[in-house]
Amino acid sequence: MDTRQVRFMKNENDDKWEPDEFVLETNTIWSFPTRGSWATHDSKYRGNWSPYIPRNVILRYSEEGDLVLDQFVGSGTTLIEARLLNRECIGLDVNPDSIKISLNKLRLPSRFSSNVSVSVGDARNLQDIYADSIDLICTHPPYANAIQYSSDIKNDLSRLTHQEFNIEMGKVAAECFRVLKKGKFCAILIGDIRKQGSNIPIGFQTLNTFLDAGFGLKEIVIKVQHNCKSTGIWIQRSKKYNFLLLAHEYLFIFKK
Repeated sequence: MDTRQVRFMKNENDDKWEPDEFVLETNTIWSFPTRGSWATHDSKYRGNWSPYIPRNVILRYSEEGDLVLDQFVGSGTTLIEARLLNRECIGLDVNPDSIKISLNKLRLPSRFSSNVSVSVGDARNLQDIYADSIDLICTHPPYANAIQYSSDIKNDLSRLTHQEFNIEMGKVAAECFRVLKKGKFCAILIGDIRKQGSNIPIGFQTLNTFLDAGFGLKEIVIKVQHNCKSTGIWIQRSKKYNFLLLAHEYLFIFKK
């Protein structure tokens, strides 16, 4: 595993390393109108998730010193929260640009000293991670080709059709099951997409894929989507073509 050291970088949130008045979620509807701007978090990376989500997951389903994995690391949101909460962490992504962004955003003060490993890797083949070695998986994969994160990276799941995506997510689920310790948890945020007027239930398909891989289902959380295209032309299209705007995602909590 390619472990890289990161140094502290000054930023506009230097004195703010945790959210204001944070309260742990206690029901199955999660709504975060404000994405979160503490530490080095921002919303510049398209499709990244609110840091409130991994913070809740990490606090509820792991302990200090545990090893957290995010194999779709994106801009590093999960890893930032893992380090802020004193967890060890591993981040992988098939996109080298994502790794660069994550390393830059992981430049936290020295008091956040937990180990972090960030490298290019494929979520379908976690070859450098031992079986039964991970305490928590906390990740946010692409929703098939709803947002494409590259134009030419061969192993980028965001370039696949939803049919291809479902097949490849079977390999992701199998690897998640292999590397996770028994009795530990795997949290995945995923949503549905629309194609030619129809709802493609990627969320439910992913749920079934992970159940088929051997996981048990601990929780289903409905996460309210606040940045959906719900104004102007999209409202008119919704009425004209008789479809509902997607305004939720699923956070599945699986247990091995």
